[in-house]
Amino acid sequence: MKDEKIIIVNDKDRIIEYKNRSEILKKDIYRVSGLWIKNSKGQILLAQRAFDKKNDPGKWGPAVAGTVEEGETYESNIYKEAQEEIGLEGISFSKLEKIRYSKKYNFFCQWFRATVDKELSFFVIQEKEVEKIKWFNTDELQDQFKKHPEDFIWSMKDHIELFLK
Repeated sequence: MKDEKIIIVNDKDRIIEYKNRSEILKKDIYRVSGLWIKNSKGQILLAQRAFDKKNDPGKWGPAVAGTVEEGETYESNIYKEAQEEIGLEGISFSKLEKIRYSKKYNFFCQWFRATVDKELSFFVIQEKEVEKIKWFNTDELQDQFKKHPEDFIWSMKDHIELFLK
């Protein structure tokens, strides 16, 4: 696997340099894009991260997320990640909030939302990134998170509140 150049930004989300992924320090602030997918039934598509991922292995999180690399924007990154991680192309999405996270990791995340009415069999998951995907009913997701928060990525509480409001 090649060592991609990651965009490093300041606390105002302005690019200050590029670093190889393997050289990112805890103090470095980088960019991430995330995509929430709902269907017309109100279900939310979540992805379980591959078990060999460095960060949050095996945890449930948004359908698509990725670190923005050199030459990409938040928008171009989310299109690329949607295609790579779950085989979703030609989507239209709306832009949600951009949030700065600095507890466990240090990044800005630009959130997007899309409505997609497809069965799970439609999606093609990238096995090195995604273990599996699942449509969750809103009540089921909230109940699962309340009973087993350890099954979700560290920032899921913030994500759920943002997406469900």
